[in-house]
Amino acid sequence: MLDNRRYFETLHSGYGQYFDIDTILFEQKTEQWHLIIFENATFGRVMALDGIIQTTERDEFIYHEMLTHVPLLAHGQAKRVLIIGGGDGGMLREVVKHTSLESITMVEIDNAVVEMCKTYLPNHSNGAYDDPRVNLVIDDGARFVNTTDERFDVIISDCTDPVGPGEVLFRSEFYQGCQRCLKPGGVIVAQNGVAFMQPDEVTTTYQRLGHYVEHCTFYAAAIPTYIGGVMTFAWGSDNKTLHQLSIDVITERFNRANLATRYYTPAIHQASFALPRYLVDALATV
Repeated sequence: MLDNRRYFETLHSGYGQYFDIDTILFEQKTEQWHLIIFENATFGRVMALDGIIQTTERDEFIYHEMLTHVPLLAHGQAKRVLIIGGGDGGMLREVVKHTSLESITMVEIDNAVVEMCKTYLPNHSNGAYDDPRVNLVIDDGARFVNTTDERFDVIISDCTDPVGPGEVLFRSEFYQGCQRCLKPGGVIVAQNGVAFMQPDEVTTTYQRLGHYVEHCTFYAAAIPTYIGGVMTFAWGSDNKTLHQLSIDVITERFNRANLATRYYTPAIHQASFALPRYLVDALATV
């Protein structure tokens, strides 16, 4: 919500944050949505949709590194990756750093989002769309996973919060589709909101995703833009050991991949699966 050159986030009732708007770079209002990209002195370029902050230049690397390198290094032998959403290009930027990958498919529902972010958030993708391994598919993510003949080692769901167009990517039908196109021993990860403020997202995902994978859990990272506690990431696999790798194994894979990161480390990877008690207790009631 705009008020006097400030953008007030309205994701949570009775609690929120605001960003000073130095310069509006892009704004689009329709009967269905309000999208804005603006400059902020502290966080750089900020993109917001319908009162919810989507991404900022200042701290996006935390989110994108954790949703990418944790599953890929845990898997260890991934060759084919599927990204659902991620139109800003940040996830793709991190995925293409893995030179051992042979194929990267990205499914985004609207090509206009991709082109807009290339223009106004170029540092997010940083040329990743030019990688010859990348196949950009313009389609609904839920439809794609339920109809494709392809199979993937790692699936990354980079979806918005479960309101509006992003709601379908939190439904059982989506997770069922992911399960059908996930190779044996594969991993699916998905952003799952700030658990302290959005506990229902975590417990609902645990019920729905857990129905289609042998093992479902969560890992977490603190991302300043997403206020209210740690952000959780859903994890699903039929291999129950992948989230419990030793620090030595993770470090060896990280060094072999020769990744340049700003947040991710093997120690953070391992520690991220240690969940706060309030989240453990919530999952125990499901």
